[in-house]
Amino acid sequence: MAHDHAHAHSDARWRVAVAAVLTFSFMGVEVIGGILSGSLALLADAAHMLTDAGSLTLAWIGYYLAERPADERRSYGFARFKILAAFVNGLALIVLAVWILFEAGMRLLDPQPIMGSLMLWIAVGGLFVNVAAFTVLHGGDHDDLNLSGALWHVAGDLLGSVAAIAAALIIIGTGWTPIDPLLSTLVAALITWAGLRIVRKSGHILLQGAPETLSSAAIIADLEALIPEASRVSHVHAWQLTEAKPMVTLEVTCASGACPETLRRDIKARLKEAFDVSHATVEVVSEPI
Repeated sequence: MAHDHAHAHSDARWRVAVAAVLTFSFMGVEVIGGILSGSLALLADAAHMLTDAGSLTLAWIGYYLAERPADERRSYGFARFKILAAFVNGLALIVLAVWILFEAGMRLLDPQPIMGSLMLWIAVGGLFVNVAAFTVLHGGDHDDLNLSGALWHVAGDLLGSVAAIAAALIIIGTGWTPIDPLLSTLVAALITWAGLRIVRKSGHILLQGAPETLSSAAIIADLEALIPEASRVSHVHAWQLTEAKPMVTLEVTCASGACPETLRRDIKARLKEAFDVSHATVEVVSEPI
């Protein structure tokens, strides 16, 4: 199991690194193209790619630190750093969306001339780069919040490129430049949704929230029904170190005549079997006389 987890981390770290290089390599082209063409869609996509390059780098650091061993001051190691990275990436998505919305509003109030042909060619190039980065990330573990945050950053870039292409085609065909900030607004709305989703999930883990698959009531009912030696189960706390590592602590009252150590082993085995919890702290107390 440990080997599989390490392999998953190594695979995700490689995917994030490739996506970061692809994203950063084209960002400069979009900045120059956005300035020359006057397109907000290109500039918004370039700004998104810049934040993505930083966010992808942060995600890579998260995987790197998560592989470091525990020490005396950090008994759980650095595994949760990648959750923190996901939380920061989600916030970055929201801030970026707010900036795009602000710029779009300014452009609608004061329309600017746009070079549709130059905008189109650069947007097409950006689309190919973003599709390549998205494909690399999409092949990873979809339950990994850190990888999911990176994936949604790149997905936002991809949508930005599609919006820029659509805007360029409409500008070339009709000369109607407001389509550029309008489509940028649509992309900003999608980015906001993704950012809020990632912040909510990663924030829940950082606040020691219980996993969706675990509830204290269900654990108590299961253990008390299936383990006769457990006369009472109480003080159940469930949380996640990461999205793939649920943890439980609880107190169980040992029935009269039962072996406390056997009961502890049975409780841990049942938690693993029924709830996929491999890290549990079980305190066994005796029934009051």
